[in-house]
Amino acid sequence: MAFGSLFKSLLVASLAVLGASAASGTYQQVTNFGSNPTKVGMYVYRPQKVAASPALIVGIHWCTGTAQAFYQGTQFANLADTYGYIVIYPNAPDAGGCWDVHSAATLKHDAGGDSLGIASMVRYAIANYGVDKNKVFMVGTSSGAMMTEVLAGAYPDLFKAGAANAGVPFACFSGPDMWNGACAAGSISKTAQQWGDLVRNGYPGYNGARPKIQIWHGTQDQTLSYNNFNEAIKQWTNIFGYSTNPTSTQQNSPLGGWTRYTYGPNFQAISAAGVPHNIPLQDKEVLKWFGITSKIVNSTEVPDEAGEQA
Repeated sequence: MAFGSLFKSLLVASLAVLGASAASGTYQQVTNFGSNPTKVGMYVYRPQKVAASPALIVGIHWCTGTAQAFYQGTQFANLADTYGYIVIYPNAPDAGGCWDVHSAATLKHDAGGDSLGIASMVRYAIANYGVDKNKVFMVGTSSGAMMTEVLAGAYPDLFKAGAANAGVPFACFSGPDMWNGACAAGSISKTAQQWGDLVRNGYPGYNGARPKIQIWHGTQDQTLSYNNFNEAIKQWTNIFGYSTNPTSTQQNSPLGGWTRYTYGPNFQAISAAGVPHNIPLQDKEVLKWFGITSKIVNSTEVPDEAGEQA
């Protein structure tokens, strides 16, 4: 199915906001923040009480979504009021609200594409908001999850951890078009070494630490095949030098029927049995992964655009 036709069908119903923000800080657009060749929009939430040397979370929306939708549809701004971190909500320039996770430019460090615009936002926040460069994180759903993994590969120097909800491996969507049917269908399979090499090629010569990664995927995902979950496991275990056999398996974690596989301190994969593409985003579990908190609060389900997202 053509990319535009697929997402036109997802706009039959209006966007539902399931986690409308009650945050008390300031949400505003920021312009002129640095190199931004594709004109990605930058929106920032700053709580009334910002922590000293605050953490930064980049919250990346899904296809047909917006920065505003991710701001209102998740609890990251509300939780920022408690923990004092700052949130950046990028807004995709594509008319369909999808991210460029396919072009050669976006998949390469400082080469261009949407990823460079987001990287510039992070650099701006570090320079202007007093953000601790060792506390920069990212989280995304669907197309935003794909971008999370793109940023992990192309900008490992900027991020310390990421959480990708219903995404695909780095560079799986690589190609001339924004929609890659083969990857979405789960028919692209590579060896762990091949997947890992794609990530390493995102920033040739980089030898520093890489952001730890947490991936989440529903077993009944019909938009981005569950096969991508297993391919991503091969990719990130290769990056971190882990076995593809988990060191720990936790049943019913964090929810009943979900299974958390831990492969080492820098990589987790959570499989959600029976869950479709619009996997409920576990906001607080993500903050725990980032090291911001270890307490438990209610999670938020990301809005379901007519049933699915990508």
